Amino acid sequence: MKEQIIKYKTTRKKVEPQVLIVGNRIPMDFFETRGTGESDIALHAGSYHLALKSANIERYNIMTYSSILPGIARRVKKPQVPTHGSVMESIMSVCHSLKGERATAGIIYGWLFGKITGEKYGGLVCEHAGSYDKLELRKKLGASLEELYVNGFSDEFELKDIEILSESFIPTKKYGTALVALCFTSYHYPVISGNG
Repeated sequence: MKEQIIKYKTTRKKVEPQVLIVGNRIPMDFFETRGTGESDIALHAGSYHLALKSANIERYNIMTYSSILPGIARRVKKPQVPTHGSVMESIMSVCHSLKGERATAGIIYGWLFGKITGEKYGGLVCEHAGSYDKLELRKKLGASLEELYVNGFSDEFELKDIEILSESFIPTKKYGTALVALCFTSYHYPVISGNG
């Protein structure tokens, strides 16, 4: 008996990968925080880290933004303990100083509303840091926000609901850090197209 060899022809169907194209992500939920730290050992691994700890964000890897709040942004409560090493994106003001020198950090932000529609458009944020007292800081923050508003937004929008966040102290140790931040916890991803 002859052995019969049967060849089977297999066809592979080409599988197209599912693709989702998204636009620039839009920061959505944020919380406010502030803190101070001082150290006789170091600045970055000392007083800065301790200021992050005081603000309860020391377990994050911090990334900083420039100063724009999207219209969908909304303030929320600070979340519970994060995943150690997760990324925290923020708008932050940081001031470092030496023993006996005041460290002051501040953020001011307000919301733009259409003069015709009344709809919320987005927000503007300004940061300031230096050896100011809190009154001087408030003046500088207010002037910065006003300048930003007048140079590009005042024709179309009203600026309302202004908030100021500040932290100030004089370290008794070699290095001191004061910081304030708006920290983002969620994002909107606009879908441009997809075949999935």
